[in-house]
Amino acid sequence: MSLIWRVVGVVFATAVGLAAQEPGSDFFEKQVRPVLSACSQCHNAQLASSGLALHSRERLLQGGNRGAVVELGNPEQSLLLRAVRQKEDLKMPPGGKLDPDQIDVLARWIEAGAPWGETAEASSSEARPGADHWAFQAPKRHPSPEVRGASWVRNPIDNFVLATLDSKGIKPSPEASRETLLRRVGLDLTGLPPSPEEIEAFVSDDSSDAYEKAVDRLLASPHYGERWGRHWLDLARYADSDGYSIDAPRPIWKYRDWVIEAINRDQPVDQFVIEQIAGDLLPNPTTEQLIATGFHRNTPSNFEGGIDFEQYRVEAVADRVATTGAAFLGLTVGCARCHDHKYDPISQREFYELFAYFNSIDEITQESERYDFYRPVLYLPTPEETAGADAYWAQVHALSSELMSHVEKLRATARGADDAPIEKEPGLLARVNTLRTFMKRGGLPRSPEYRWRQPEANLTRTLIMRDLPEPRESYVHLGGDFLKRGVAVEPTVPKWLSDETVTGNRLDLAKWLVSRTNPLTARVTMNRMWQALFGLGIVETENDFGLMGSPPSHPELLDWLAVEFMEQGWSRKAMLKRIVTSATYRQASRHRPELEEIDPYNRLLARQSRVRLDAEIIRDSALAASDLLAPKRGGPGVYPPIPKGAMAVTQVERPWPTDIGTDRYRRGVYTFFFRMSPPPSLVLFDAPTGAETCTRRVRSTSPLQALTLLNDQAFLEFAVALGKRILAEAPADDRSRLEYAALLTLGRKPKPNEMDRLATLLEQQRKEYGERPSSALDLTAALAAGTGKETDAVILRDAPELAAWASVGRVLMNVDDFLTRE
Repeated sequence: MSLIWRVVGVVFATAVGLAAQEPGSDFFEKQVRPVLSACSQCHNAQLASSGLALHSRERLLQGGNRGAVVELGNPEQSLLLRAVRQKEDLKMPPGGKLDPDQIDVLARWIEAGAPWGETAEASSSEARPGADHWAFQAPKRHPSPEVRGASWVRNPIDNFVLATLDSKGIKPSPEASRETLLRRVGLDLTGLPPSPEEIEAFVSDDSSDAYEKAVDRLLASPHYGERWGRHWLDLARYADSDGYSIDAPRPIWKYRDWVIEAINRDQPVDQFVIEQIAGDLLPNPTTEQLIATGFHRNTPSNFEGGIDFEQYRVEAVADRVATTGAAFLGLTVGCARCHDHKYDPISQREFYELFAYFNSIDEITQESERYDFYRPVLYLPTPEETAGADAYWAQVHALSSELMSHVEKLRATARGADDAPIEKEPGLLARVNTLRTFMKRGGLPRSPEYRWRQPEANLTRTLIMRDLPEPRESYVHLGGDFLKRGVAVEPTVPKWLSDETVTGNRLDLAKWLVSRTNPLTARVTMNRMWQALFGLGIVETENDFGLMGSPPSHPELLDWLAVEFMEQGWSRKAMLKRIVTSATYRQASRHRPELEEIDPYNRLLARQSRVRLDAEIIRDSALAASDLLAPKRGGPGVYPPIPKGAMAVTQVERPWPTDIGTDRYRRGVYTFFFRMSPPPSLVLFDAPTGAETCTRRVRSTSPLQALTLLNDQAFLEFAVALGKRILAEAPADDRSRLEYAALLTLGRKPKPNEMDRLATLLEQQRKEYGERPSSALDLTAALAAGTGKETDAVILRDAPELAAWASVGRVLMNVDDFLTRE
């Protein structure tokens, strides 16, 4: 027995001789309180393990996550007594055991109505430990500090950054070159590099607002929504399939398109959030607001045979709670599913109070019809699809009417006959009668019993959220086990995080998430925006603003950004323009040896950061350079080429109908994405799988990345198209063509040493392909295979020359400067 329980035993033994026989105040103070005090190590006002606190009679009677712990006057039915007797699953105290006399004291006390002593409990404050953490306080608009060297400052952001640099005796870096600056902001805002014409126009524009005009043009581009929509889709754990081992395709691409278009039109982020969390609960919701609720239908779903559907429904609800916490609050809320959070003031009960907001969403359950996996869905058929479905059902009605006439004739002929086939087979008779019932309703039954093809499966549709007519009851799941119900809970947000009581439904939760009383959403959103533009957030642990997260490098700047964001009407574009036009953003990213010891990770922002491009942007940059990029936006996912056998790694090998023509060259955000077998070239460059919310992409380096860029079918096509473009558009001399090739891929002309090495490579490749023309034809034919067109005259006539330039393109699309945003 531990030392603490020995001490308790001694105290108890001493007290027995002094106490009155009848329970009362003296009895409580001398015999009961010592036992409860030992229990209060875990069950106190600050650390209410399992939701139970024993520091006051009021809290004792409230009980904990398992419900009431005492039934006054009835010790045998009191959970507290059953736990300390340790004859059931729940055994208290952990690792020890009360003496029989101590248990008897608790029994007598409960039987007497649990009288409490007169002495006030010391230090019984209800304040939650950690609730005073900086991130849980409302952001304030701090005045921008006065700084020396004000000529460097372009907007208030720079005042905060320069003040920090001054305090460390560090000077900021000079502004990046114009070519670098335009490529940087182009990749950051649209995910596409500038064209040679755009570079030339910007470099030659000597007006004072040339850069601001370029920023406005990029923010107005439809490609802006594709780039910043991809950031959001990472948070929404978007993918085009269900996940788990079956991983069937899922109708959800309309949600992806809604995100892109909402960001393009600069929908205020507060409304953007409300529509995704609770668009279906808005008054008279529009089609677009219903589509927006696909945010929480992106959860992976398991439809394997023999599963417990309730288990996976609960898993989906828990995922929605964790995703809401990560995406909007920047907190690891999911850690409180099985027990109170170990570090942050989030109790297990509070997890399930958030859980209650999402627990009544209508979706597949054990009692549901098994074939209706995707309810609720919103059908959005095209006119062509509607016409096709109407034609199908017209034919069904005609055929079924003919069938019914035939059945009636059979019944009339067989009536009274001994060998009537219908009357002798009750099962057949039942099916015929069912058929008659559905015919009266105007059509054939649409159920698994009648396996006729249903055209609805081919109609455009998307998963949405909808609540059940009657809400489900919600409980604490003891130990996170959905089968072990604890105390019932109602939907509410953590009281320590809000100045108001928030109850009701998902709409009330959504409005609170973007209210001024919520200290986190605006901070978290601005921190992620900063992370996308500088490589790291002001809070480096962008998914953890809690007690174990890293402190902000510039706390007053983060608060200023959060308040400015709200005061600018939650406008992404307004804040992006503020940041990318700052002197801080426009700095060169050149490494500075003098900062290696002072600021090795560039947290103080004395320069810009060099950042490896995201997986989709590497592909998109190659498409843009090769002039293959198809500008079409939206629509179902597309199927660019992937390595042979890539879809054979899962339980069910899904088809991959590789596109021929323009769909093959759409932006990476539109690539069909199976969770269990995602496109290899995307996951190699660290695209998330959609299994859970992704708040920041990791950036790995591996030999497979280089091999993919050199040899993948898609990148071979890009390289050949790039070579063809160089030969068609650049002046007909090697130097001009090499400069143009570098401009297309790197956004700048090559440096002298780079020019020499590229010229040497070109001559080597010319010689090699000149000696092996069949190899040249094999390489250059890759482009014809992708476009679906016959090999054109240029390829047939100049295959060795085109192959040599394609080799130059393969190298340029594999160098660090192509893969990196300076």
